Amino acid sequence: MMRNAHDQHRTDYDRAVETQLCAFNSAFADLGLRFRWDAEMLTSLATIDGEHARVVAYLKAHQAHLLNAYSAEFLCAAILAGKSARTSDVLPTRVVASGDARSSSGSVFSLSQYFSDDAVPALAGA
Repeated sequence: MMRNAHDQHRTDYDRAVETQLCAFNSAFADLGLRFRWDAEMLTSLATIDGEHARVVAYLKAHQAHLLNAYSAEFLCAAILAGKSARTSDVLPTRVVASGDARSSSGSVFSLSQYFSDDAVPALAGA
């Protein structure tokens, strides 16, 4: 049975999401950060232009306590360096339908926090 172009694009996008998730979650683990992204979080963040802006938006919205100990710039650089060591690919920016609750600025997330306690994790090698 032949797949149509839409199904092929969906499969390619799903593979890209999985590659990105693996790279980001490995970077978080390498840094001793105790949170993980799932496909819903990553595709939600993909409404924001650029990986740097996506990571900073996530940190501000879901891990603000980390910003008391580390600058957003430092954390973002460390996370993206780890992610880029696994893949240099970037998930394309996703266009949001007008009825979607998420804004392109990334200021609204409908997902719960991924950090299990209030302790600030130590960054490996820091």
